[in-house]
Amino acid sequence: MLRVVKVENGLVKGLPAADPRITSFKGIPFAAPPVGDNRWRAPQPAKDWEGVLQAHEFAPISMQVRQEIDDNNIYTREWAVEPDIAMDEDCLYLNVWTPANRTDEKLPVYVWYFGGGLQVGHPAEMEFDGERIAKRGIVVVTINYRLNVFGFLAHPEISAESPEAPANFGNLDQQAATRWVKRNIAAFGGDPDNITIGGQSAGGGSVMSQLASPQNEGLFQRAIIQSGIFTKLYPGTLLPGHRSHLAEAEQDGVKFFEYLGVSSLAEARQLDAVYLRDKAVEYQGFWGTVPDQAFLLGNPFELFVQNKRWMVPVMFGHTSSEFFSVPNVDTLGDFKKMALDMFGDDAEAFLELCNARSVNIEEIKKKASVSGIEYAIRIAAKANADTGVDTPLYYYNFDAEIPGWDNPGTFHSVDLWFFFETLAKCWRPFVGKHYDLARQMCNYWVNFIRSGDPNGQDSTGEELPRWEPYSPEAPGGMLFADRAESSGEQPSEIMKFLVQQYFKKKRLFLQPEK
Repeated sequence: MLRVVKVENGLVKGLPAADPRITSFKGIPFAAPPVGDNRWRAPQPAKDWEGVLQAHEFAPISMQVRQEIDDNNIYTREWAVEPDIAMDEDCLYLNVWTPANRTDEKLPVYVWYFGGGLQVGHPAEMEFDGERIAKRGIVVVTINYRLNVFGFLAHPEISAESPEAPANFGNLDQQAATRWVKRNIAAFGGDPDNITIGGQSAGGGSVMSQLASPQNEGLFQRAIIQSGIFTKLYPGTLLPGHRSHLAEAEQDGVKFFEYLGVSSLAEARQLDAVYLRDKAVEYQGFWGTVPDQAFLLGNPFELFVQNKRWMVPVMFGHTSSEFFSVPNVDTLGDFKKMALDMFGDDAEAFLELCNARSVNIEEIKKKASVSGIEYAIRIAAKANADTGVDTPLYYYNFDAEIPGWDNPGTFHSVDLWFFFETLAKCWRPFVGKHYDLARQMCNYWVNFIRSGDPNGQDSTGEELPRWEPYSPEAPGGMLFADRAESSGEQPSEIMKFLVQQYFKKKRLFLQPEK
């Protein structure tokens, strides 16, 4: 077993996982502490250490609002089970689970970006235990990165100081960690030329940003985006995680400095981290990714659709009851006006699909409601097919029955328990069918991480149900319900209409980039 390894900054010692055939290394620094002059600066190289680093515990999580356990809040009830977890601005650390016995095994590598709206979250959440994936021959890496005002503040002084990295420090942390993996993962038995990046929610949105970044050539070979691909549908739709322009974000930073009562970047860097966090929470600003003409040149979704991304196989999907887009109108007249503004000559067809002759506006809005993530995926997949790029895209819908006194449905993030195969850590009374589904999902993920194709054998020795790449002829993808099964279901008529309208409005007749 590789219990002690040598990385670029020194020796690291891990511990046997629950399964002693797996070694876990926790709290390895991949960059210098982002404190003092390094606050709001691209991640800097970590310093060498003497002796052997005891990588036995998770490092402190990044600065964020302190979570309170609340039985009325499904997310704190599900995951924020350690409200007093250590938190520090010095947070740029990663964790590795490896099944390797030797450094020359060249195992596939999975790098995981956690979610939380870019405002909260951390890799020490118990569902992110990499052991079960590692047992299938994968080196798993989970990383920490800066969040909220610490990770995504922009300001004219920052831009002037570092025009090559004026914003998106949390995304740059993800990038720096992935680059560290490429340089060092061979020491853990991993293959630096077989890396898959993945994430869920804002972590999935971060994968989209990394896919679109011109700085990432050759950094990874595949990508998994879970509930993390978004585009605007109806007027008033809020898009998580992104802002439109650096200049706009810079002015948000100016206003925040005024709120803090500081007159310069140097002064703001001297503020106590806890004080800064609490003032940012009080301020109620939004801090997220922004096109900065360095790391990111535009909206990641639009860049994806325009083939201005790294052409690697992608797996993406969603749960069946998350992020539905609903028209924000109160009357039938407002609904019809919205339809006319959005669809012009095709407004009548839309109204017919929504049965707008009804007098019940809530029923009409319900018919117009669609999954915003499914909408974005189908647009991306259609662009991929129509332009002849021929990059494999795999689509799934998670629709399992989720037990518990709260009858939660397939709420946002519940699938995390399944593909990490960590159901046993959850309080919910999962039974055999759930464990079977989790086993299948984990095997599909591992197969994709290994080769870019999710198909292969189940742990039972049987072939997994066939998962075809997304195409206009086979748009159903994979359905994860009571079990994994190939879905031949076509998108709804309203979904087909909305996707067609996107392309009609955008007039995207793209050619693949060479």
